[in-house]
Amino acid sequence: MVVVTAMASPALAEDVQLMDGVTARPGDNPVVEAGKYKKDCPWVIGMSDFGVNANTWTVQVAHEAEAAAAKNSCIKKFILLDAGFDQKKQVADIEDLIAQKVDAIIVQPVTSTSANASIEKAVAAGIPVIVHTGRIETDGFTTEIQGGAEHFGKVMGDWLVKTVGNDGKIWVLRGLAGHPEDTNRYNGLLQALKGTNVKIIAEEHGDWQYDKGKSVCETLYLNNADVDGIWSSGADMTRACVDVFKQFGAKIPPISGEGNNGFFGQWIHDGFESIAPEYGPTQGAAGVRAAVALLEGKELHKHYDYNPPGWDLAKAKQYYRDDLSANVWWPSELPEEKLKEFYGKN
Repeated sequence: MVVVTAMASPALAEDVQLMDGVTARPGDNPVVEAGKYKKDCPWVIGMSDFGVNANTWTVQVAHEAEAAAAKNSCIKKFILLDAGFDQKKQVADIEDLIAQKVDAIIVQPVTSTSANASIEKAVAAGIPVIVHTGRIETDGFTTEIQGGAEHFGKVMGDWLVKTVGNDGKIWVLRGLAGHPEDTNRYNGLLQALKGTNVKIIAEEHGDWQYDKGKSVCETLYLNNADVDGIWSSGADMTRACVDVFKQFGAKIPPISGEGNNGFFGQWIHDGFESIAPEYGPTQGAAGVRAAVALLEGKELHKHYDYNPPGWDLAKAKQYYRDDLSANVWWPSELPEEKLKEFYGKN
């Protein structure tokens, strides 16, 4: 009887593996009780993306989520809706998923408030909601997987302070204005600068995009090229800024990067000083796994954090793929055939 009871007991929240590097948040962290959202399969899972084509990273997040859903035979349909940075569109998208009576909804919020009421409405209708890639100002969701944006920003900030010295002058390249990830990464930088004499001599939003980042860096360089280091909130902008210094024939200053294949190639070949905080696009797959765990009736914590240490050049060399384009991000769970399909060089 003891054996039968043990076999019938539900998996504990600690037994659910969402993604490498993701752990339950310490402290007060409620548990979604086992069986609350359990449903027999097949299931329909919906995802409201804040902007699939925001940059190369967000494109891959969508690919990772779709690939994770395709691997699970219980998911008969995966609906990916793109808000395109439009708060009203995200509200309409979530309302549409509720109307379709999907079994679970994954949300990447446009802003910290854009989806709050719709998320609460979905949960009230008995649909679990998983939030990731941006915090929101309600706890009405079911569970969240959050890359520690402050941690990400502070990892870069601490490294930059150590590299440029206590009195260094830096540029700050921020992401998409108003997005919670941008705000919180920047707050992490401010934590790192506290108590130092490091001076921010220029600060601009590059929207995490290569083209916008390049335009910003060209302007900053022409206005005042005397900079000791650069804090960049995303690797597409880092790649752009590195290219600007190269086109002007100037030495590349210490600059923070991220786990992007194109950036890794630059870092390896051009030999500048850098660090790569980890913010894997596999968060897309983790969101799908969280939805599956809830529908299988497993326990989950309400809050999960993703705070891995920064990567050095040696680790970047382990992941870099010369046969793939600049647009692939690491770490990835995409199978080799998909990596080559989406990112193989012609």
